[in-house]
Amino acid sequence: MKQKSAQGFTLVEIMIVVVIIGLLASMAIPAFQKVRQSSQDKAVTNNVRQLSAASDQYFLENGVSTVVETDLVGATAYVKTLNTVAQESYPTNFTQGVTITVSNIAGVRTVTYAP
Repeated sequence: MKQKSAQGFTLVEIMIVVVIIGLLASMAIPAFQKVRQSSQDKAVTNNVRQLSAASDQYFLENGVSTVVETDLVGATAYVKTLNTVAQESYPTNFTQGVTITVSNIAGVRTVTYAP
């Protein structure tokens, strides 16, 4: 009589494990991407809020209605650093009362902030 070896896994068992891992990944990846997108949008919105507050402060202190980003961002300016999270493009000019639009977030999205 042949005795069955108790060592190792059969090909069918390995294939079943691979299919289960594939199913779990197919459910987890879209959820991860949605959370990542939401996180990026929130970070961009936070950056825009800081720029908006800085521009409002600049308007009050200098009696103007338009300011360039270089006057707002820097080591001695209102916003120390502006970290991008998804290669987004911030406007270079800010005008009092005008909606701020940040485009090209991860190459596809746009966030609009009304001060």
